[in-house]
Amino acid sequence: MIETERLILRGWRDSDRTPFHAMGQDERVMATLGPLLWRDETDALIDRVQRLLDANGYTFWAIERRADGAFLGFCGLKPGAEDTPIEGEIEIGWRLAHEYWGQGYAREAAQASLDWGWANLDVAGIAAITSVDNVRSSGLMERLGMVRAPEDDFDHPRAVERLRPHVTYRIARPVVKPA
Repeated sequence: MIETERLILRGWRDSDRTPFHAMGQDERVMATLGPLLWRDETDALIDRVQRLLDANGYTFWAIERRADGAFLGFCGLKPGAEDTPIEGEIEIGWRLAHEYWGQGYAREAAQASLDWGWANLDVAGIAAITSVDNVRSSGLMERLGMVRAPEDDFDHPRAVERLRPHVTYRIARPVVKPA
């Protein structure tokens, strides 16, 4: 579990399934991610990321707002997807319900995820991918200090055709000055 001023990033609960499914049915949320998701698809995604947590100790964690326990979406780290330029790397990703956009939650959760990664994983860098059309996510990547790697832009093999063109961003482990 990771705690920030306003958020808790944690493993998934059964109570997260209904609000996560609602996100998967929201055209605004899914516009740059793919088609609307059926309940079995959102349940399978939750099960998959929870298995990653059990196996690796990290995942795309559920985001809970500390003030009221509201489920906001997910953010975290996972192994980079197969058949992409970030396979074999650590990937950061996020998805929030529309009503929580523009309030700094994604940035807060993503920064906490990066900080956790630097403290707990022996990796030189962390990567992110998104569809070319997802300018909100690309903008967050840049605000986090990630740098576009245009040589690794690609057509995502599992995306719907209109969303196949993807951009790749990376951030290197911060250099810690000796005390």
